[in-house]
Amino acid sequence: MILNTGSRTDIPAFYSEWFMNRIREGFVLVRNPYYPKQTTRYELDPSVVDVLVFCTKDPFNMLRYIDELKKFRMYWNVTITPYGKDIEPNLRQKKDIMDSFIELSKKIKSDHIAWRYDPIFLNEKYNKEYHLMIFEKMCAYLKGYTDTVIISFIDLYEKTKKNFPSVKEVSYEDQCDLCQNFTDIVSRYGMRIKTCLENEGLKNYGADVSGCLTKETLEKATGLDLNVKDLSYARQGCKCLLGNDIGAYNTCMHLCKYCYANYDEKIVRDNFRKHDPKSPLLIGNIEEGDIVKNAKQISYINDQTRLF
Repeated sequence: MILNTGSRTDIPAFYSEWFMNRIREGFVLVRNPYYPKQTTRYELDPSVVDVLVFCTKDPFNMLRYIDELKKFRMYWNVTITPYGKDIEPNLRQKKDIMDSFIELSKKIKSDHIAWRYDPIFLNEKYNKEYHLMIFEKMCAYLKGYTDTVIISFIDLYEKTKKNFPSVKEVSYEDQCDLCQNFTDIVSRYGMRIKTCLENEGLKNYGADVSGCLTKETLEKATGLDLNVKDLSYARQGCKCLLGNDIGAYNTCMHLCKYCYANYDEKIVRDNFRKHDPKSPLLIGNIEEGDIVKNAKQISYINDQTRLF
């Protein structure tokens, strides 16, 4: 199975101690976000967790644990955007985050890590010229530490519209223009552009539109042959393996304006105060009436030797 840590919150940035306690105890409990009394238990063992996927905006707090985690196969998506504190109030300086990206890449190898430049939106301050200027500087800084840059354009989820009412969708014309320019830029730095559930027409502007966290992506990074039958996709049209997430919504303290996983800052702060690093649950503890069920965990690894 593929175990994901980052579609609902940023575990490496804010809950690394808790996560490592779970690794050491060998299991984690996850509340169903829609039926909170239903809780799933996942065994954290490399015999059933084929790939451990991390998605984060800042890997710094997990760097000290990487050697301990190497018993698992890992794949990392690290988001580094060009925005300031007006959009991402609780992030460290981007140069510091890029330095952590580089350190992580050195520890796990560059083909096990991708840089996400998303979501992309445009306004008077963050216009196309600004994006292209900053993007090239970032590419130059991260050259040699990843071969993949994932881009996506902002989606106006209800939570996003509530917390960032001034933001607008990026027109398809502007998407094509940015994609073409990004493709030209990354070609100078040994990288390629992949899109995350965007218009397939962007392939005409040099982008790989096959998906960002697909079975093929994980196979290429790990050298495994994954016989995945019960594919679980997060959104219609998405080909990424994003099921089995151990995070929780309304818990990410980055508090980015565009976030789809946080509804309200007060709820996030209240949840953060309920966090217990020693609990098997990310937020709170098991309560009376909770129903705990064991997840069905089956290895996807095909043991037959590949000929090619």
